[in-house]
Amino acid sequence: MTRSHSTRSTTNAQPRTKRQLARVKRITPVKRLRVELGLSQAEFAERFQIPLGTLRDWEQHRSEPDQAAQAYLKVIAADAQFVERALAAA
Repeated sequence: MTRSHSTRSTTNAQPRTKRQLARVKRITPVKRLRVELGLSQAEFAERFQIPLGTLRDWEQHRSEPDQAAQAYLKVIAADAQFVERALAAA
């Protein structure tokens, strides 16, 4: 019986060093949300009226959303279509 490639690579996995862990890219919650919605940065920014530069800063860990923005992102995550309708009606 032969092992599959995935099993072999898992059993030979070595723990990461602190330096390697520091280089691992962490996905921000806002990027995860955008990707789940299937939108590009430009599409997400335009659809939800967030400045594109601000969105990029959040995704690239240059800054974090303030409390109001975090609440807005939670509403988008809960019901993106509702937010779109509300913005269209405004």
